[in-house]
Amino acid sequence: MPPVIKSLIIINIIVFVAEHLLFGVYHIDGVSLRAYFFRFFALWPIENGFYPWQVVSYQFMHGGLAHIFLNLFALWMFGMELETRWGSKRFLTFYLVSGVGAAITQLFIAPMFSQAAPTIGASGSVYGVLLAFGLTFPNRPIMMFPFFIPIPAKFFVIIFAGIALISGFSSTGDGVAHFAHLGGALTGFLFLKFGTMLKFKKSSSSSQFFRSESDEPNVVYRYQAKKQTQSQPFSWFAQQASQTQQEPQRKSSSFVVDNEEIKQTVIDEILDKISMSGYESLTDREKRILFELSQKLK
Repeated sequence: MPPVIKSLIIINIIVFVAEHLLFGVYHIDGVSLRAYFFRFFALWPIENGFYPWQVVSYQFMHGGLAHIFLNLFALWMFGMELETRWGSKRFLTFYLVSGVGAAITQLFIAPMFSQAAPTIGASGSVYGVLLAFGLTFPNRPIMMFPFFIPIPAKFFVIIFAGIALISGFSSTGDGVAHFAHLGGALTGFLFLKFGTMLKFKKSSSSSQFFRSESDEPNVVYRYQAKKQTQSQPFSWFAQQASQTQQEPQRKSSSFVVDNEEIKQTVIDEILDKISMSGYESLTDREKRILFELSQKLK
């Protein structure tokens, strides 16, 4: 496995385990580290808790097993050949820049069509990788779930981009950051088009990105991505999945909303509800509690 792909997978898994299994156990002033972690490293709306580093940190946070599995599987499936072809340094830059572009799109475009909410997930970066794969290997057959019919990669990319576009403008409130997906793909395209201004050891010409497989030298890549399974990455508006370990006795939260003391168990229930059903599923009171918590943690 190429070094950057391997490192990204390992880092995401470490963050996921720490976030879901460890940070819920420890508390600061009655608030779990899980809540602090989400408050400072998820991508928050500009007007409510945004910090500049969040455009990178949110890429390494995920809401549940399905979320992280789909993203990392897609990264492995579509990213290995790209890293092998471009070189590790260029691939890592492309991956992170796509994620930053996805974040910027989510921050400024998504609020025009739906209520602003925290965003987590590597899906924006993965959509950039998916687009790059489609442009670099346009005729590579990909099995598309659930039809199991091989289609060229270029059409696979168009289909997924179309789904994200329609879903974004329809504002379905499904808890998926569709505009982040589009932003990641668009940023990836711009990087492919103008990335030659950056100097890397491999693939320094823009034409290198747009060559089809028929233009490739007659070599066998060391890393051959599998082509049998669907990649369907999503970026959720969620917080995190339910904790698998609970502290026997939790301290009560030290902040009050509407003259009512908010306990840690209430915060955890809100986090779990967002993870399962999205931010839009919260009641007005739950949204107020989340807002007050974000203010407390500033």
